[in-house]
Amino acid sequence: MAIAEEVQRIGAPVRRWAQTQRHEYSQGEPRPLAGDLGAMGVYLGLVAAGAAAVRASGRELPDRIPPGDAVLLAVATFRLARRIAKDPVTAPLRAPFTAFQGPSGHAEVAEEVREHGGAKHAIGELLTCPFCLAQWVATGLVFGYATAPRATRLAAFTMTLVAGSDVLQFVYDAIQNGALHPSQAAGVDASGEDDDLSGRHAEQD
Repeated sequence: MAIAEEVQRIGAPVRRWAQTQRHEYSQGEPRPLAGDLGAMGVYLGLVAAGAAAVRASGRELPDRIPPGDAVLLAVATFRLARRIAKDPVTAPLRAPFTAFQGPSGHAEVAEEVREHGGAKHAIGELLTCPFCLAQWVATGLVFGYATAPRATRLAAFTMTLVAGSDVLQFVYDAIQNGALHPSQAAGVDASGEDDDLSGRHAEQD
């Protein structure tokens, strides 16, 4: 009992300091600082577990990453992070923490955090932010590359193919909408000439 009371007595100033910092930082907004701190703890725990797995595997860490593999992992990180954060198919992963707002862009959805100020807020922000998720995805791919380079390279190649396909879909869509149609370019030129003629007539008047 005396030990518990002593711990509470020592911890009281720390709790007061943390509450003061949270109040001064949030400025009245429900920011999930405790949840963010928990997310950082989980991330560090996963990194430590990954480092232990690499050590247990007995594999030597690569002295350098070939440029081709680096590009492959970067594109895969982009595509996978966006797949988790924005894709309608992965909405069930985000549903406990977010609320659907509507479509956003091509085959993507817009969502908002369902609860504010707690752990669910922090998780919701993480799951709807491809920039935030990229850190987690990249870490997983790097550890995978260190322990199982062939399998990781193949998985990254798959996501890179998907990203390349997305680009081609946008290009095809632009062509279908007449981006390269000669008549549109001619129309722009004719419109420009008409404007010039109108301007000259106005000056003559």
